[in-house]
Amino acid sequence: MPRLLILGLGYTASRLGTRMWDAGWDVIGVRRTGSAEVLAFDDPALPDAIRGATHILSSVPPEGSGDPVLTRHAEALRASPARWIGYLSSTGVYGDAAGAWVDESAPVGTGRRSARAAADLGWQALRPDLRVFRLPGIYGPGRSALDRLAAPRVDAPGHRFSRIHVDDIVGAVIASFEAAPGVWNIADDEPATSRAVAEYACDLAGAPYPPLARPETLSPPARAFYSERRAIANGKMKRDLCYRLRYPSYREGLRACLETDA
Repeated sequence: MPRLLILGLGYTASRLGTRMWDAGWDVIGVRRTGSAEVLAFDDPALPDAIRGATHILSSVPPEGSGDPVLTRHAEALRASPARWIGYLSSTGVYGDAAGAWVDESAPVGTGRRSARAAADLGWQALRPDLRVFRLPGIYGPGRSALDRLAAPRVDAPGHRFSRIHVDDIVGAVIASFEAAPGVWNIADDEPATSRAVAEYACDLAGAPYPPLARPETLSPPARAFYSERRAIANGKMKRDLCYRLRYPSYREGLRACLETDA
């Protein structure tokens, strides 16, 4: 029986775990704090779990300047007989591209997400058969613009960014189980402005548009986000993984979220 070890049971990884469990896989989850069903990162049973897994996925973000999984378990992962190991990274590794399209050949580490870029490169250096998935803004049931209808619409002309529905991340990861190792952007086909997405969500929900806000009035982290512009190219994902997006734009994705939440 295939056994999937998930390091970091967050929003996306938990959804993958449920999908594989439903498909008959053995799934072991790891969180910062363990329980009867989930291992903790300092659990003495974790090295054995790493050795016994056929598939291993880490979705743990960096802490400070380092990746906590690599800091604690790099040697065990390097020696693991698993036939598939993946890491959920971020398209934030690319930095600002002045709104241009960015593919996997672009340099990393030039923007504000320096720790994330270092973790991305650290996982690639761990062993030659790694799969790295660079993700833009993730949304899905319970975590979309439909859940923030009262939040101000951000008026930032020219600032479009890419998104991906959580179920398309899951689908692309599963498609990679039978693919050669590589690095892929997992993104939808249509980068869009935050304002366009917020207004479409309001239209779907029959809600009034909230007030407009300029990026300079937002919190420091939000201002930093709007300081970088890029559109994420997903052609390599389609070619290598032969994966067809279920939600090629935020419109299909938000409609599916509305139906799920109804």
